Formats: sequence, structure tokens, C-alpha cells
Amino acid sequence: MAGATGLVGQAVLAALLTDKRYAAVHCVGRRPLTVKNKKLFSHVVDFATLTKLPGIRHVDDVFIALGTTIKVAGSQAAFRAVDFDAVVAVARAAKAAGAIKLGVISAMGANAGSAVFYNRVKGEMENALAALGYQTLVMARPSMLAGDREALAQAPRPLEKLGLFAMMSLFKPLIPANYQAISATQVAHALLSTVQGSRQGTRVLLSGEMQRLAVP
Repeated sequence: MAGATGLVGQAVLAALLTDKRYAAVHCVGRRPLTVKNKKLFSHVVDFATLTKLPGIRHVDDVFIALGTTIKVAGSQAAFRAVDFDAVVAVARAAKAAGAIKLGVISAMGANAGSAVFYNRVKGEMENALAALGYQTLVMARPSMLAGDREALAQAPRPLEKLGLFAMMSLFKPLIPANYQAISATQVAHALLSTVQGSRQGTRVLLSGEMQRLAVP
């Protein structure tokens, strides 16, 4: 797994660690994880030069929840280095280690032909992953995410908080399921269950379907 310290990434990691189908969970990142678990192994890597997974002989499934914002990254180039280059590098290295199933957190609106830079990079990332030849590829495109970003030392997003309040209380009955706010835990459980249960091919998960698939 890559991206285990983010909002959705922490939820994915927690689900993996409690899933009896996985005997070991290897996480790659720029810093070692503080989470401790007997089946968790943390590996420090440089995504910019990553070509193989250090200390990992074999991988079955791979989950990627890497992502940032242009504001946090500092530039469009720095954003792309995380949301495209690092994601593709991990997926390529995992496939070389034997992985046949890939689950990735993308974004609602991902489209390689979009005029919006963020959506275009996400779409290009999806296309690049599809070209790697995984037997199973699941791409989750959540809408607005509900979760405590401040507890993860992430910058607060006042407008996001206001939007979440409106989407989850005031106007929820009027909002189509694919546009309703969704929790990181729901996204994580839906992604895991789909990767584990899917046959060969590529599948895109939108928020409405993820809400139905998620464990209550």
C-alpha cells in the first residue's frame, strides 16, 4: 500500500490490517509509519526514483491512496509528481513484484481531456494505470470526503466543512447519490470489497455505488 497516512489511506490501512485474507501488509512512503501491528511492515522509499519495492519479494494486491493538492504541493509540477508520477511508479513496481489486482483512489471528475488541471492529471493517471496490464483494476472516484483532516495534521478546509454540513444534513435528500458526501471509511471498505471480489477488467466506483457496497 502507498498513501497510508492520508484521510482515505488511513481507513484503507485499518481495513487491510483487520482483513484475515491478508497475511501481511507492506506500506511504502517517504517516512516510516507510527502504526504498529504484527502483520504491518513499513518501508521508506523515494517515489521519484522508485523502480522496485525494497524488501518485498511478492505482492498479490496493491492499494494506492496517494494524493495532494496544488496548494499543499506548491505548484502544478509538484502536484503532478505525487498524483501521477508517484502513483504510476508504485503501481509499476508492484506489478513487477507479482501484483495482479490494483485498487486506487482517484477523484470525481477525473478526465484526461478535461480543461481543469486537477481533473486532467487524475484522468491521465487512470489511463496510465490501465496501460500497465493489471488483471483487475478498480478506480474509486469519491465525491466530497467526510473525515477529520485536522486530526491528521492536514490543513483545515473551511469551505469543505460548510459543504459537508450542507451535503450531509440540509440538502442530502435532494442530492444525487454520486454527489453526496462520503466517509473515508465507506470508500475504503468499498474499494477493498471490489478489488477482492472483481473478476478481470477495469471498474470505476462512484460515490453512490461505494455507499451501497460499504460495510455499515
